[in-house]
Amino acid sequence: MIYLDHAATGPVRREVLEAMTPYLTNVFGNPSSHHTVGEAAASALDDARARVARVIGMRAGDVVFTAGGTEANNLAVKGIVLAALARDRRHLVVSPIEHESILESAEYLRRFHGVVVTHVPVDGAGRIAPESLAKVVRDDTALVALGHANNEIGTIQPLSELTAVAHEAGVPVHVDAVQSAGWLALAGSGADAVSIAGHKLGAPKGIGALGVRGRVPLEPLLHGGGQERGRRSGTENVAGAVALATALELAEAERDDLALRVGASTRRFIDRVRALVPEATLTGHPRERLPGTASFTFEGVSGEAVLLELERRGVVSSSGSACAAGSDDPSHVLLACGIAPQVAQTAVRFTFGRDALPDDAPETLATLVADSVRSVRGA
Repeated sequence: MIYLDHAATGPVRREVLEAMTPYLTNVFGNPSSHHTVGEAAASALDDARARVARVIGMRAGDVVFTAGGTEANNLAVKGIVLAALARDRRHLVVSPIEHESILESAEYLRRFHGVVVTHVPVDGAGRIAPESLAKVVRDDTALVALGHANNEIGTIQPLSELTAVAHEAGVPVHVDAVQSAGWLALAGSGADAVSIAGHKLGAPKGIGALGVRGRVPLEPLLHGGGQERGRRSGTENVAGAVALATALELAEAERDDLALRVGASTRRFIDRVRALVPEATLTGHPRERLPGTASFTFEGVSGEAVLLELERRGVVSSSGSACAAGSDDPSHVLLACGIAPQVAQTAVRFTFGRDALPDDAPETLATLVADSVRSVRGA
């Protein structure tokens, strides 16, 4: 099997598993307990928090451990906007291509708290122009929430420019970095909140983090024991926090080399698919895209049928976001980019991971794609 769905999830790295094992066995204490067993766990939690903070460019006290990227996005969008309601800021800006955890959090705030939600438009490649953002930010805007890189088409936003626009208007920015962590630098953008998920980096599923700067008011969504400085109650997942910190540090250390190596291989794959399949259209930005993401539409054939044919040939990929799997609706990301619904339903996404592929793999994989499309077209 050739696994090309790393944007959905990846395997746990051996180094990560080894780092977290002590906190699943011997060091099992509750970090809130005031005895030696609990203090050992608390020490590990504090260390993990500081390590995550260094990579994302924040202070240790800014990091809130969560159950994953979806919770981190919910906490950022709902928590920052709910806190801003006290200052009579009832306006939220998102883009139409965000992950469902951003869009549905925005819809919740609209329905139950009267928040006005504006969708800043994207171009055909899924990019937000800074001038477009400047037009929609208002005096009562509580938050701008944007993805660093899109989970379906891989397009990277001009984050520093967008953040500068929002900050000039006095508006904080939340960045969903679930897909970009490990591929792009997270520090230095000036973002006020950043969300990451461990299972995209080589940690287990069920651990994530939200970095939110101390100056940004945040209303907790979970109440109870007051853990995470009162911002996320519940006994902390110490082993998961250690796993996330380890995976994030490893990914950061390898990031430049990985982007070059995987990016070159992915570009060869893209070029070969285009040469072999004339109807293949690359979605997303042609250059400003994640190094390991290649998403195509194959007009005239069923994307789901191509996926099944590829899996029969030993290649596992997807039609887009794993969080939308099973839906018959065309991708909201592709529709926002101006792609017709019937074409959007032909999409297939290939996402490469850190594991090295043979030198001839891009060409071989492209041939398998071409064979699969021809098989479906002739069926």
